[in-house]
Amino acid sequence: MRVSNVTVRKRLALTLLFGLIIFLIIDIRLGYVQFYLGNKLTGLAKDLWSRNIPFEPERGEILDRNGVELATNKSAPTIYIVPRQIENPADTAEKLAAVLNMSKEKAYQHITKKEMSVKINPEGRKISHEKANEVRALSLKGVYIAEDSKRHYPFGNYLSHVLGFAGIDNQGLLGLESYYDEYLKGEKGYVKFYSDAKGRRMPNEADDYSAPVDGLNLKLTIDSRVQTIIERELDNAQAKYKADGIIAIAMNPNNGEILAMSSRPGFDPANFKNVDPTVYNRNLPVWSTYEPGSTFKIITLAAALEEKKVDLERDTFNDPGFVKVEGATLRCWKRGGHGHQTFLEVVQNSCNPGFVELGDRLGKEKLFKYIKDFGFGQKTGIDLQGEGRGILFNIDRVGPVEQATTAFGQGVSVTPIQQVAAVSAAVNGGILYTPYIAKEWIDPATNKVVSKTTPQAKKRVISEETSKQIRYALESVVAQGTGGKAFVEGYRVGGKTGTAQKVKDGRYMENNHIVSFIGVAPSNNPEVVVYLAVDNPKGTVQFGGQVAAPIVGNIMRDILPELGVKPSKDQIDKKYNYLDKKKVEVPNVIGLTKQELAEQLVNLDIDVSGEGDIVVQQSPQEGVKVDEGSTLRLYLGSKKNE
Repeated sequence: MRVSNVTVRKRLALTLLFGLIIFLIIDIRLGYVQFYLGNKLTGLAKDLWSRNIPFEPERGEILDRNGVELATNKSAPTIYIVPRQIENPADTAEKLAAVLNMSKEKAYQHITKKEMSVKINPEGRKISHEKANEVRALSLKGVYIAEDSKRHYPFGNYLSHVLGFAGIDNQGLLGLESYYDEYLKGEKGYVKFYSDAKGRRMPNEADDYSAPVDGLNLKLTIDSRVQTIIERELDNAQAKYKADGIIAIAMNPNNGEILAMSSRPGFDPANFKNVDPTVYNRNLPVWSTYEPGSTFKIITLAAALEEKKVDLERDTFNDPGFVKVEGATLRCWKRGGHGHQTFLEVVQNSCNPGFVELGDRLGKEKLFKYIKDFGFGQKTGIDLQGEGRGILFNIDRVGPVEQATTAFGQGVSVTPIQQVAAVSAAVNGGILYTPYIAKEWIDPATNKVVSKTTPQAKKRVISEETSKQIRYALESVVAQGTGGKAFVEGYRVGGKTGTAQKVKDGRYMENNHIVSFIGVAPSNNPEVVVYLAVDNPKGTVQFGGQVAAPIVGNIMRDILPELGVKPSKDQIDKKYNYLDKKKVEVPNVIGLTKQELAEQLVNLDIDVSGEGDIVVQQSPQEGVKVDEGSTLRLYLGSKKNE
């Protein structure tokens, strides 16, 4: 059968069109692969050829508020092996083993692994520069030295529970190192070289380098001047009392900034592997919970004053030494009681029955409302790991006895940081702040502040007027009450003692107390709150006023000048006990004769030097207060103007 020319031409046209379409599709696909996917596919191919030697970033430094370095980095190179580039495994293993102090067999296992790259671990991890130079001098093919660093804590166990520590891979494991690890760790860099399937370098491909991005530096609210003083006092207290534990916190009550925090037992972060985990896992100032004792009375006092249930100066109370509540006898710490007293004296004497009376005037609903408003029974929100909540009575199960014991700090469980935050609110004008310790984040390259923490006010819990009354009452506790050993000449220090029996298996332990003191200064315009607790001090009477108060007094005496607080003459007159040394003010004796000196200085010893009849120099200077019987050193001359 003959096909017409028209049909032939149609078939040829269709074939040509079909061929054009096929070629067009191929061309489009080739163009797409060449121009759109080309870079991606080349990159994927290079990834198959590439071998990475990582460069670790510098972990962000941790600094105190004044720029003092608390956690830094030390350069510590790491050895990497690319097994396929090793020409003589046995010889390489022998040479490496000799330098890195490891067995030849172990070195051989590392360099014959069927992996792209291998770390010599742990012998080749974070080694000294001297060791790295020895390895470099061997000129071994397939052996690389990568820049690395390890964490360095220049002050040892200083602030250890707060800082925490980082592991061998520079990952934060505890404390601030862990809490803020995402910001501190930075991003890894690398050197990338290209090799064939047998690990041989590709001659026409240059190495790629991507620089690591260092972590941000963290500036804390911690003031190393305050921290150093507190660390010293804790060391002294531990040596003196052989305590089971000691806790200290210093905070700015006006914004929640933690100025210092420490506890014993401590540890060296660089040596954490050799420390009992129960020591470093427990940051006691935020983790531990226990009955607060009489320091908790500040909250009951604040509630009673705010609700106008008491007038400290006019209202009186008679303390026979105990109070009966529904058949239970609740005793005062002083046998025989304090007798008839004003409620200001109730506070000064830390009288338990007096505070039971205040709790009764408030009633359980009001009392527990204020306890919760001051932040107890919940986390403060401080930026540290492991914070405890404490334990409060369920208000539905609070009877008269539970209400009474709560009013003087027994039967409830709180954390030290809760107490500091609550007392700060009681004395700062009535505002409860969230405590915090991270102040600023700083770019290490530009040294510019990336972000900063602003104080977070949670709520107003009492009025300015109530806060003023509390400050006065606490100052009177130190000047004329149980906190007398915290008195600091020239500074208006207020505070409250605390003595609480420890509980074990639901029962109170005998002769085993946590004694504490919380101090505020200056009491007319507070700039610092210091809390200190000593767990089971040995060889002493276990009272907060006897053990903890003098330690806080020492701390206040030294930190207040460091904080720029000026002395004041407007102190409440101190009430001296018969064992206390009285203070006397040094008079101005310059210009007096020997005879005139004999008539005036009846309560100071005199050490005289120089020749002449008239005093021309003196030490201490006029106005300084010293212990009665102290030595006044004088220099005599012949003229008053010498």
